[in-house]
Amino acid sequence: METEIRLPPADVALIEGFASHLALERHLAASTVVAYRRDVTQLATFLSRGGSELAGASLAELRRFLAQLTSRGYARASIARRVGAIHTFYRWASSTGGVSDDPSALLGRPKVISRLPVVLRRGEADALVEAPLRGAGDRADRPGDEDEPTRRAVALRDLAVLELMYGSGLRVSEVAGLAVQSVDLDRQRVLVFGKGAKEREVPVSDPAAEAVSSWLADGRPELEAGPVEAMFLNRRGGALGVRDIRRLVGRYGGSTLSGRRVTPHTLRHSFATHLLEGGADIRAVQELLGHASVATTQRYTHVTRSRLFDAYRQSHPRA
Repeated sequence: METEIRLPPADVALIEGFASHLALERHLAASTVVAYRRDVTQLATFLSRGGSELAGASLAELRRFLAQLTSRGYARASIARRVGAIHTFYRWASSTGGVSDDPSALLGRPKVISRLPVVLRRGEADALVEAPLRGAGDRADRPGDEDEPTRRAVALRDLAVLELMYGSGLRVSEVAGLAVQSVDLDRQRVLVFGKGAKEREVPVSDPAAEAVSSWLADGRPELEAGPVEAMFLNRRGGALGVRDIRRLVGRYGGSTLSGRRVTPHTLRHSFATHLLEGGADIRAVQELLGHASVATTQRYTHVTRSRLFDAYRQSHPRA
């Protein structure tokens, strides 16, 4: 077991300043700030063991740090993420005068194999989002003495969550962050705050609008235990969290699509892919997803191409 290293005060100050910059100026999610802080702290610990500090690190030391991660069996994706954190940290530190120059400027990033996102077929997506209507996945995470009105309220909530995730392509954090006033049922629009606190308005499908309306009228009042702004509530009347949503998606996915691992992002991937397959413009899909760059959205064109070739191989007699 490694001995814990006490970092030099200068390194602690740099790391705290960097974290504040990410949270207050770049408006990154708390989980992202934690990940950046952890990665830079890991580098600072490595440097400290060698008698160096963040401000005086050399390119050779940064490369030795990455080599150590490789020797410890870290995956390429994990190492690439740390390289990204190091680049971001030193760009910030050099721009603010925290370091005299950027030792990471020539630091290469390991190539990571890009995996295509998991996408549901249209029938599979329909079956999943409608699962609460059939009572699928109703067995878990439920007190044994739960009454019928509460069970019905939870089913209405879960239906609205799933319909919004697939029908509007929302991230799990965006669903958890919705307030009651975020959804305009008359205009069928939902206002969400995405990554970097960027605001966007996206359409709400007819089934999602109907599900949200039923939840607000007949489900939410049953679970309310006090004044809570959150759109979706848990059984105790508090806001439904990200972990709660991940669990409910996984539960319905497991009961509906046997042997398949379904996550909130699976529904988001399916939303984007089905739009592109239906002829939607990639720039429009980019806006709907809240992607900063169209390059991020373009990965879905690879998925649709892959499915096109699969259909060809399965259907053409000479394929």
